[in-house]
Amino acid sequence: MGLVAAKIEPTAKEEIVNGLTQALAETAVETTKAQNFHWNVTGMSFGPLHELFQEIYEDHFEAQDFLAERIKAFDAHAEGRYSVYLERSAVAEHDGKTDAKGMIAALLADQETLSSTLSSLAQVAEQHGDWATNDMATNRIEKHDKFAWMLRAHLK
Repeated sequence: MGLVAAKIEPTAKEEIVNGLTQALAETAVETTKAQNFHWNVTGMSFGPLHELFQEIYEDHFEAQDFLAERIKAFDAHAEGRYSVYLERSAVAEHDGKTDAKGMIAALLADQETLSSTLSSLAQVAEQHGDWATNDMATNRIEKHDKFAWMLRAHLK
């Protein structure tokens, strides 16, 4: 266990792990949604959207590992079941049966949700002096805000 994680009070650890678990669940659902849209996008914007959706799901897949490993730094259980993710997540799954504009709008809303979830996590981590989690959450916020901007640009 990391030095800082070891010194954080049990109730603070629980609050931080809860935020990390929420972010993990939402990131996992969004990863699958972006990959689903990557497979199913069609139309005149196929090329750039196919690439953007792949960039999103590859980034998010890697982020899941960082989030889970941070949970483990607190000696907590890193959930790995999609049934639990879907039950917990504010990001909903999608069947992929929509046009490109619908895919973009769905991913945009989810990026904003993820940014908000991670902002709450960053604040909790800061309150408890957990700078590693705060830094990770802040870096993830930057990624989600960038993806939101890129998706938003496709809707104009």
